[in-house]
Amino acid sequence: MKIEKRNRLIYWIATAWLALGMLSTAIVQLLHHRQELDSITHLGYPAYLLTIIGAWKILGVIAVLVPGFLLLKEWAYAGFFFVMSGAVVSHIIMNDSFKEIGPGLLLIALTVLSWYFRPPNRRIATHSN
Repeated sequence: MKIEKRNRLIYWIATAWLALGMLSTAIVQLLHHRQELDSITHLGYPAYLLTIIGAWKILGVIAVLVPGFLLLKEWAYAGFFFVMSGAVVSHIIMNDSFKEIGPGLLLIALTVLSWYFRPPNRRIATHSN
């Protein structure tokens, strides 16, 4: 029982931080905040990508937090992992400093922790043959 409580605590802390991180970055991306705009164009991507990524992040946060919709949760976790790993790799390719790379690494870690420690009622049942 102690392990179950510990896992639930890890899940909710990681998930809360993940949701806050994704939601806050989504908002500045949707608003095309100057720093976000400069960052994405520095990486070679078009400015309109901020709108797409920001909108999908908000939908992903909703999917992860709302009960049910287990397959949608899996897609949201995968999307978070893909977009953040893409950001990290893009910053590495551009020889950016850890200041630019670090937040993406943190959000990847939170995505993995939240996914790994999610409770059984937030997992898709697997069948063993």
